[in-house]
Amino acid sequence: MEKAGDGEYPRLFGTNGIRGIPNVDLTAEFCALIGRSIGKHFSSGTIVMGRDTRSTGDFVYSSVLSGVLSSGSDVIDLGILPTPALQYYCKTRGLYGIVITASHNPPRFNGIKCIDSDGTELDRAEEEKIEKIYYARDFSEVPWEGIGRAYPRNGAIDQYHDAILGQVDVEKIRRKKYRVLVDSGNGASYFSTPRLMEKLGCSLVTLNANPDGRFSSRDSEPKPENLKDIMSLMKTGGFDIGVAHDGDADRAVFIDETGKFIDGDKTLNLVVSSVISEGDKVVTPVSSSDAIDEVCREKGAVLVRTKVGAPVVSRTMIDEKAMIGGEENGGVIYGKHQYCRDGAMTAALVLNLMAENGKKISALISGLPDYTIVKRQAELKLEWPELLDRLAEHSSVEEADFTDGLKVIREDGWILIRPSGTEPIIRIYGQSKSPETARKYCEEFVGIVDVLQAQT
Repeated sequence: MEKAGDGEYPRLFGTNGIRGIPNVDLTAEFCALIGRSIGKHFSSGTIVMGRDTRSTGDFVYSSVLSGVLSSGSDVIDLGILPTPALQYYCKTRGLYGIVITASHNPPRFNGIKCIDSDGTELDRAEEEKIEKIYYARDFSEVPWEGIGRAYPRNGAIDQYHDAILGQVDVEKIRRKKYRVLVDSGNGASYFSTPRLMEKLGCSLVTLNANPDGRFSSRDSEPKPENLKDIMSLMKTGGFDIGVAHDGDADRAVFIDETGKFIDGDKTLNLVVSSVISEGDKVVTPVSSSDAIDEVCREKGAVLVRTKVGAPVVSRTMIDEKAMIGGEENGGVIYGKHQYCRDGAMTAALVLNLMAENGKKISALISGLPDYTIVKRQAELKLEWPELLDRLAEHSSVEEADFTDGLKVIREDGWILIRPSGTEPIIRIYGQSKSPETARKYCEEFVGIVDVLQAQT
């Protein structure tokens, strides 16, 4: 990567770490240099590392590891585990961490994510310092006897599970003897979530509970079109709930007892409505539906909206002293446990709600405000600032919110257009109480984006 003009540098870290294709974007040299940059920045003596199941994990992990060790830091190697399990390890020991993961992205991608010593994802200001070290090649130079060493560690998942179990009524859940179907998607939860369900006394059936770095059974992102197998099996009856994860298991989505997909936005609202009281604060991005506004108004809670991205939500929750927040994609953040998205914690919370209320998951969801979010994507052909200017001019007569991209607000819904922080695409959302209106708004702006990008 070359130095940009006027002393500025291209950004390396996106919404959730550095993402790219190994041997194309993430070359061995690049990964090693980033490892050296991270090692220099943290300079803590010991750094925690782990990864998901991607087939390129060994390559990227080893390359980053070599750079970290060369900076003089030792590494605690936790192996393959969910990202939130590593975050919990960092939080409880006050150590910085690195996760090699591309979360929900296709198998050709991988990524490098930095974790702060409080277990949260590193904030943007700290990422910029790492980028500055990288571009300046201002690395730590240590003699051969100062090079760090890697130490494998076991037990991180059991400690993580113990913390989750401490947040729910385990005995009440066990008495229900729930029958649970878990789809790990061949990702990092292939072992951990089934084990947690067993600890909660659930009768368990698993799908894709083997580590397969090519995600050959289904695409990693847990959206309806990728979850046909679990939805079909749920329809056979006999299951109380289905749980599906993304590649690094920081998210969880659910299938009800009839085989119906539960949108992550509804899961967020369900958990929020169950834990908040008057005066509490809730944090969520501008991409979450207006249902959460209704839930907060009903409970007398204060809603804080942010840009999209779990790190932004987590940091805002800490600043606002909020105990609950999250994103509409199944990424619930439960501050009493830790300030990060956590798929296993979310699954335990939902089972706890079912046990406490004595209701099926479908009944709990039916009591929430009913909104629909339709999502599409488009190729990003222009520089984003130029496209944003064109979109703003096109929609200048409408009410708009520029918190993150452009959110066009209408009487019966809204449309959000923003660049992805993990892929070279534009994400387009349409939201309304009417599914037809949400689809119409979304498709309208898919067309507008295409037309505006075609203009010379």
